[in-house]
Amino acid sequence: MWAVLAGLVVVIVALELRDAGRAPAGAAADLRLLVPVPVDELGAIEIAEAGRLHRFERDAVGTWFYHGVHAAGEATHTHMPDPALAQLIERAVAAFARTRTERQFALEREAAAYGVATPDIIVLLYRPRQAQPLAQYAVGSLAPDTVSRYVMVVGRPLVVTIPGYQIDNLLALVQAAGATSASTAPPGGSR
Repeated sequence: MWAVLAGLVVVIVALELRDAGRAPAGAAADLRLLVPVPVDELGAIEIAEAGRLHRFERDAVGTWFYHGVHAAGEATHTHMPDPALAQLIERAVAAFARTRTERQFALEREAAAYGVATPDIIVLLYRPRQAQPLAQYAVGSLAPDTVSRYVMVVGRPLVVTIPGYQIDNLLALVQAAGATSASTAPPGGSR
């Protein structure tokens, strides 16, 4: 049993040293960043809001587009990136990737008090061509200061606050993408 534990410690230390070697020389990782990787390493972001899923994804050349949700019968479909929407998506995702946490609270039995037990908004981040999310966030209530939002990083036993405008930006992106998608959808079908 001790040998297995020692082996696990060696593997963890090796992984940590490898990850530390990826950081630019002289740059310390900002532990307050909400998103665990630089924006360049993101391939998609999904925002589930009020029961609807919105997916923003990068194409093969790195241009962002609104993917939306397609029915199972739509196995083949194409996406034509809208240049204006692509810029809007890029700015919103880049801003979210720079989000810093403000305060931290231990999550014991107070999930309902923070609004993260049954969140209205869930954000999932993906690396390019990965099916499993890199990170998942349950967005809770507005904090008493009225400028911060409670957010739980799914899988961690704590709730953090982030600037509320970061969530407002994502919701504005969803609204803009929905408006653009509706105005460019072919008659009788979806994009």
